[in-house]
This record gives sequence, structure tokens and C-alpha cells, in this order.
Amino acid sequence: MRKKPRILSSRTVARSRLFHVEELELEFSNGVNTRYERLVGSGRGAVLIVPVMHDGTVLLIREYAAGTDRYELALPKGRIETGEDLLLAANREIMEEIGYGARTLTHLTSLTVAPGYLSHTTHVVLAQDLHEQRLEGDEPEEIEVVPWPLSDIEQLLLRDDFTEARSIAALYLTRERLKA
Repeated sequence: MRKKPRILSSRTVARSRLFHVEELELEFSNGVNTRYERLVGSGRGAVLIVPVMHDGTVLLIREYAAGTDRYELALPKGRIETGEDLLLAANREIMEEIGYGARTLTHLTSLTVAPGYLSHTTHVVLAQDLHEQRLEGDEPEEIEVVPWPLSDIEQLLLRDDFTEARSIAALYLTRERLKA
């Protein structure tokens, strides 16, 4: 296995309410020095939840996505609060976003997106044995809940408003997991 580069220095390039941009000066084992920039996450990460009803229907949400400036279909998701267990965070998020809690929560995997410059981890959680339970959330508008058959992922992928890679990966992982 290759030896990781040595961090010679790091400095904050920019900081906002959501983002911390850090510049790293690195020395690789072959003697090459270079600079990288990365977005530094909170360290706690986020949860992305696959809420599956007893009949195999997945509950998606449609909400405004500022990055693409449009409404997108995706799975419920949110950040893990300081000191919060990831499964409790997952249950809290679905209660806030779709109005259901889960009696069974299973951590399927943890994913990164663009690890070359983004230090953020999303924990994918399967939520089953759902029951109605709503918590007040912090969303600026009511989130639309869109039921979708897990068996029909291919049709979902044909939609222009379902493009989030984490949601796509999570649905395939869930479909494989539930085949067993």
C-alpha cells in the first residue's frame, strides 16, 4: 500500500455558514510537493434514509435543491447533530421529513462523494416497520412525499428530477439487501 502524503501545512481559504475551504500543502513519498484544496465537513457526517413500507414502496421526497436550482426527488436526509447516534439521527430525520418513524433501522454502508476534494461521509440507513410519527423540522416549506415501488428503480432513473447519486446507490443497495 502506498504511503500517504505528508501534510506540510494547512490554512483556511474561505469559511461560510456551511462550508470550510482548506488549502493543504502536501509532500508525496516521491518528493513532489503540491497544494490541494478541500471542503472540510463537520466530521459527524449525514444520514440518508431509505424508508421502505411493508409493501415494498419507498418514500421519496421532493424538495428544492439550491445546487441545481430546481425541485429534485431524493431520499430523506440530514446532518447528524453533535453527540447524536447515526440511527437516532436517521429516525429523527424521517419523522421530520416524511412523518414516519421506524421500528427497525439498519446501517447499510457509508458513502463519500468526490473524496478528492470533499471530506464528507453519508451513512445510508434502511428504515423498516414504519409507523406514523411526525416531528417539527427546520425545512422552509412543506416537503412533498412521493411513494415509489422499490421494484421499479429503472423507471425512476428515467426521470429528469431524480439525479442524486447517493439516492440512486442507496436504492440499489436496498433492493439487493431485501432480496435475501
